[in-house]
Amino acid sequence: MSILSALRRYLPATLGVALFLSFGSIAIGDLNPAALSFQLPNQIQWVEGNGGAASAKLVGDPAKPGLYIYLNKWHPHHMSRPHFHPNDRFITVLSGTWWVGTGTKYDPDSTVPMKAGTFVTHFGKQVHYDGAKDEECVLEIVGQGPATSTPAEVK
Repeated sequence: MSILSALRRYLPATLGVALFLSFGSIAIGDLNPAALSFQLPNQIQWVEGNGGAASAKLVGDPAKPGLYIYLNKWHPHHMSRPHFHPNDRFITVLSGTWWVGTGTKYDPDSTVPMKAGTFVTHFGKQVHYDGAKDEECVLEIVGQGPATSTPAEVK
């Protein structure tokens, strides 16, 4: 294949990619704020909790009635104790491995791993405990507030 025929063949695709990339760099500035809002990863405000996890509110407020969406980051070697919530919660594991257990007896050795990409429903008023073992994990949690947590451990 001659250089001229190669240019004829690949130049349109190369120009197309270059145009796409140049538009991609200005696309964020051209978004209509009345149509959507967004937060880049470095703009998400993480708040440390009790030393074992951090959270970031994305939509709503879990402490108030209504829809909420937040991120939960479990730090390694931290798990919650048996508890329940009043309403269903819908959880997607975004990264790492999340370990979950059910029942009123706290037994971290019986927890089951949920790898990144897994979707879990915590049913309202059902006892569970969860957290991270050897690695950090990040969850997206969606539910209806208020998202109270009621201890349910039987020793």
